[in-house]
Amino acid sequence: MTIKFYAGSGSPVVWRVWLALEHKALSYELKMLSFQAGDLRKPEFQAITPRGKVPVIVDEDFTLYESSAIVEYLNERYPDAGHGNLFPGDVQQRALIRRTICEIDCYLMSLVGSVGRQIFSKPKEEWDQASFAETQDKIITELANFEKMQHGEYFLEQLSAVDYTLYPILAILPRMEKTNPQLKMTPAVGKKLQAWMKRIEELPFFAKTYPPHWK
Repeated sequence: MTIKFYAGSGSPVVWRVWLALEHKALSYELKMLSFQAGDLRKPEFQAITPRGKVPVIVDEDFTLYESSAIVEYLNERYPDAGHGNLFPGDVQQRALIRRTICEIDCYLMSLVGSVGRQIFSKPKEEWDQASFAETQDKIITELANFEKMQHGEYFLEQLSAVDYTLYPILAILPRMEKTNPQLKMTPAVGKKLQAWMKRIEELPFFAKTYPPHWK
């Protein structure tokens, strides 16, 4: 049965789930909602999720929101599908994957999200440039931390949910800088992370997940 996948173009958390769906080679019906048109506030979507946010999946009669929970669910529900386990390795390796995802979400994603909410949701005259500068410094520190953590062909040697969690966050940095040229975060993406990003972009299904309005 086809999974219904409610998405929004350019959202890093949506992209994470999209990559996981493709990694698992699952059949899904993409329902791309428009942030600008207010699709997430419409009653029919609000009836699916009380949070009124994407991503959301509906798998038969089971509805799930929150991107990290969705990725884990897809991995457990379809363990042998597609390109393999999203949480590979022994119990300690799987714990490292989950810990790294927690670090990405709690530190880097929260910082990038705070900048993105201003840039993409508020008019320029309401931007807090002092807040941008302070948050940018913290993002640069986190980028240095993740540069040190990356090792092997993929982020933690084997391709895993970590790769699909981190890549979309780094990919949105140039978009934010294009909107607000005062931001200078991409120069802090180190050489190891740059090479790793290229390897993710070379995955056979990557192009299918690229945000439609970025093309």
